[in-house]
Amino acid sequence: MEKFSYEANGYNRVEVNRFVQEVIDQTEGIITKCKRQNAEIEKLKAEIEHYKSLEETLKMAIIKAEETGDNIKRVAREEGEMIVTDAKHNASRIVNEALLKAEKIEQNRETLEKNMKIFKRKLKLILEQQMAVAEEIEVLELDPE
Repeated sequence: MEKFSYEANGYNRVEVNRFVQEVIDQTEGIITKCKRQNAEIEKLKAEIEHYKSLEETLKMAIIKAEETGDNIKRVAREEGEMIVTDAKHNASRIVNEALLKAEKIEQNRETLEKNMKIFKRKLKLILEQQMAVAEEIEVLELDPE
């Protein structure tokens, strides 16, 4: 916890103001980082939707390829099946990579949210302690001893 030196009327205002500014800067940094990560999450969600759409298109292409494959010579059918298999693997790989990316960003977002809650609790505690000190100073100033 930050310790401030005393002056005639209480804590050193420059030190307290510097500390409060540091807390504000850190809070703004966390908020900015959360916004960036939320934007990244939204981008990845859009990519996942795009990849799902591609996967659906690939599924339809596979069905069409299988329907027309009966009418194609054996060699052409084998080449088509290889292309379909590669397309399935690539589509699955792309979707899995996007899901893993989204999951990692979601975990980062959850960690940031937890850190933000901890930070808020600590900040609240610091502010409450500072208010208690200020109230003690007021009491001391009011006592005519």
